[in-house]
Amino acid sequence: MNRTDHIYGLTVAGVRQLVPYVAGKPIEELERELGLTGIIKLASNENPLGPGKKALAAIQSALPLVTLYPDGNGFNLKSALAKKYALNTDQVTLGNGSNELLELVARAFLAPGLEAMFSQHAFAIYPIATQAVGATAVVVPALNYGNDLEAMAARISEKTRVVFIANPNNPTGTLLGQADLQKFISALPRHCLCVLDEAYFEFVGDKQGIDSIAWLKTNPNLIITRTFSKAYGLAGLRIGYGLSCPEIADILNRVRQPFNNNALALAAAEAALADDEYLQQTIATNAQGMSDLTEGFKALGLEWIPSAGNFVSVDLKRLGQPVYEALLRKGVIVRPIANYGMPNHLRISIGTQAENQFFLKALAETLGYV
Repeated sequence: MNRTDHIYGLTVAGVRQLVPYVAGKPIEELERELGLTGIIKLASNENPLGPGKKALAAIQSALPLVTLYPDGNGFNLKSALAKKYALNTDQVTLGNGSNELLELVARAFLAPGLEAMFSQHAFAIYPIATQAVGATAVVVPALNYGNDLEAMAARISEKTRVVFIANPNNPTGTLLGQADLQKFISALPRHCLCVLDEAYFEFVGDKQGIDSIAWLKTNPNLIITRTFSKAYGLAGLRIGYGLSCPEIADILNRVRQPFNNNALALAAAEAALADDEYLQQTIATNAQGMSDLTEGFKALGLEWIPSAGNFVSVDLKRLGQPVYEALLRKGVIVRPIANYGMPNHLRISIGTQAENQFFLKALAETLGYV
């Protein structure tokens, strides 16, 4: 046995079989590879406006404090979140991005012999978090690229401990209605926890809006995860949160690492939460950008999956990887999603108006329409 085989042989089976998560290509990496400048990135569902002025001011004010450990309990941010959602602070768990909350759930509630359930075409972290702790992933075929709640309910067994549901779903952008989702969660057996991943909930229109916070009162097995990475423009600071009954929050805090949120992230998130003007600007920019992109797809004769997020997946009717690579050479980074079982689609994040038009022009040229 050589050294490589020996090292891999020491790892637990679930980790050994994992395929690492592949993030969107960084701008700096493409600059190094191709020597390009003026690159636009529409790959990772980031806010094209950048952080808000209030968040930036809070970061500046917090800079002298980076020599000290941050508040490990995140008291100020927890208090702001509790006030916003009319909850108690002991119902809030802070995470290093909402991704960490997903992993904390897996560490606390999953183990070999138990199961986690999620949909086909669901967020890639669900299988990673599940497999890393040795649990079994139950993947339910999608319905119109989204969660098939009826089929999921039929697959729940005594071994099912966690059901992951992203709403809107990533990478497809599909949205479940309030009545169907509430009925599904309320019918879950007591031994099964539902993680409602609402990383993109701010982009959902008022008419489609879902008041999931109210469900916490009657569903103690529900945890809602949200993030400051998307609508609030703080992806680089990695801060998210979970809302649940106090008992779930207590369990998650037992496995949460101390000081998992840095001082700048805590300060920026608290300020961002109070910056409604910035949030409304973000929502308006996203709505206009979604309209621009879908009109552009229509003009190119392309179909797309209607999305309630800040991204849209377009069907190229051909393998997406060659188109993705051609767009890279034009200085445009988007997201191929073959790893989500969608090899003919590309996921496009909504950018500024200029970025959206630059992308559509590059796509048209790549597809041979110009």
